[in-house]
Amino acid sequence: MEKETITVGEEGRTRTVAAGETPDVRWHVLWTWSHCEQKVHDQLTAKGFDPFLPRISVWSMRCRKRHRISRPMFPGYLFLRHAMDQESYFEVLKARGLVRVMGKGWSRLATVPDQEIEPIKKILDPQLTALHHPFIREGRRVRVTRGSLAGLEGVLVRSKPNKGLLVLSVDLLMQSVAVEVDCAFVTPI
Repeated sequence: MEKETITVGEEGRTRTVAAGETPDVRWHVLWTWSHCEQKVHDQLTAKGFDPFLPRISVWSMRCRKRHRISRPMFPGYLFLRHAMDQESYFEVLKARGLVRVMGKGWSRLATVPDQEIEPIKKILDPQLTALHHPFIREGRRVRVTRGSLAGLEGVLVRSKPNKGLLVLSVDLLMQSVAVEVDCAFVTPI
């Protein structure tokens, strides 16, 4: 089978693949030491990789004054879009501040689908305000923290981008009622 050289990444890292074969470029998650996300990002960029470190603007108190600062959207993590082979994997591991590439060794790395990364890229628009929020999965017990329903506990069964359906049950009666709530006002129990 004929081999050809292809370019992977922005800075020209190369890899040999079979003619007609496309590289398996996927999003990988990199776990870093605390506050080392930018350091790892910069090192990988210098090596020709394509890391993605989404950042959000948050308020911070310093010297009794409030300032807007930029922080990683997912503290301790960044993403890497790359066709990961063994050589690339070990090159990534050399980055100072990196704990590990998520997965079970270089041959079974955890990946994130493009459908989960694209919305993150869209909310990085400076016109939008993105906030940290606890991860809530449908079917999980939650508590409403603000608004007229504050203190209410129930199960989140359906969620839209900003609304969720909170189910309140009476076990003895084996009956339930649902109410729509703002997802920004709920936290997992």
